[in-house]
Amino acid sequence: MENLRFFFFALLLLVSPLLQVARSQSDSDAEVAGTVEEVSDIGIVGENAQDFGDENFSQALGVDVVCVFPKNSARLVNAGEETELLVGVRNDGELPITVVGIRASVHLPFDHKLLVQNLSAQGFNNATIPASAQATFPYIFAVSKYLQPGSFDLVGTIIFEIDQQPYQSTFYNGTIEVVESGGFLSTESVFLVTLGIALLVLFGLWLQSQIQNLSKKSKRAAKVEVGTGARDASVDEWLQGTALSQSHSQKSKKKK
Repeated sequence: MENLRFFFFALLLLVSPLLQVARSQSDSDAEVAGTVEEVSDIGIVGENAQDFGDENFSQALGVDVVCVFPKNSARLVNAGEETELLVGVRNDGELPITVVGIRASVHLPFDHKLLVQNLSAQGFNNATIPASAQATFPYIFAVSKYLQPGSFDLVGTIIFEIDQQPYQSTFYNGTIEVVESGGFLSTESVFLVTLGIALLVLFGLWLQSQIQNLSKKSKRAAKVEVGTGARDASVDEWLQGTALSQSHSQKSKKKK
């Protein structure tokens, strides 16, 4: 029992720093959830790029868009670090289109109404695609470094103009996997693995103590006395002259 208490105390000392880190991370995640809009000028091309804000526009016929994560088919996004994707636009219409910019946002996968983060908007100046032509536009974004690792939905939209009328097309509406910067193992994963190993060690010690207790009980049961062949002298005197004493004397003679 003393060994178990010492091991349990050492386990608490080992796990306490991880609990503090996990608690601070959860507090930071709460702050990120309360921030619904985070837009900066990272990646803006040209000083006079149009500000398209959060307004929604209709889709245009004859314009096809596609999205590619270069060298990142798993769509892994390191929290706090820049991630690049490429947006391909093909103009099958009769008029040229002018690409205004790209915007994106991160949502919870089970409900897109729950916004996690608005990503940086990226504008383009004088990016024109003639009719029956295609072009590729880079989009660089970074999710918050406090965002908890896991699966989220990324919704990306490209905004363009045709004959000075604004339109939009969604180039990506799918899942991304946010991982902690610097590796695939998060603080939460390290904590769970450490806790699992500690529980297995405690279970092994408890099982060993139970086996030892069972072995001690079996040894004690084997040492039970069953009696001896010696008889009390007073009993022999009382039985003298009876048939029982005579039979015992005859048996003793035969054995001799």
